[in-house]
Amino acid sequence: MSAFDTAVKFFQDSGLFIYPSILIMALGLAIAIERFVFLNRARAENRKLWEHMLPMLQNGKFKEAQHVSGKSDAAIGKIVANGLQRMQSPARREDIDAAMEEGMMEIVPRLEKRTHYIATFANVITLVGLLGTIIGLIKGFTAVAQVNPAEKAEMLSASISIAMNNTAFALMVAIPFLLIHAFLQARTAEIVDGLEAAKISFLNLVQRLKSEAVPAAR
Repeated sequence: MSAFDTAVKFFQDSGLFIYPSILIMALGLAIAIERFVFLNRARAENRKLWEHMLPMLQNGKFKEAQHVSGKSDAAIGKIVANGLQRMQSPARREDIDAAMEEGMMEIVPRLEKRTHYIATFANVITLVGLLGTIIGLIKGFTAVAQVNPAEKAEMLSASISIAMNNTAFALMVAIPFLLIHAFLQARTAEIVDGLEAAKISFLNLVQRLKSEAVPAAR
């Protein structure tokens, strides 16, 4: 029997409760793929835009940097644009920091969006699998009680096998889901840490340029 035939027989022998588990698995995979693509793209765009803007900021070309950041959809562009916008009026470091933090508060929820559903699906599919197992065992023991003794062992064995399929499938899905959730959380934290580091670099750079401009003005 091929692997495909084995998989088909496994699902056929698992009863009705396998279908909610398959639906949950499909939803979780769709979210995981979407989040993986989104976070990878966000990380690449942030890195590319920051490398493009950093020389402008280092040379004090704030208008050019503001123009570039304003046209970009990258998260780092939103944060830097907020900081540059606040610099147009007299502002302390704390004021610029607060403006950039406002951009962070808008961006971070978008990075974390839907990721928590994967862990929830892992828990739910485990419970659905256990429920399918319990219902399967109840049906099996009920059926066994109504047949002659010669058929009891065979029917009971088949019922237990069918019931265990639900738990086995649920665990096969839940364990990878938990690992995927941990991976996506780590990737999100990496992006947020990168944004925080860029924000601190921007603030230090602005402060240094301001301190250099004061002696030059004298």
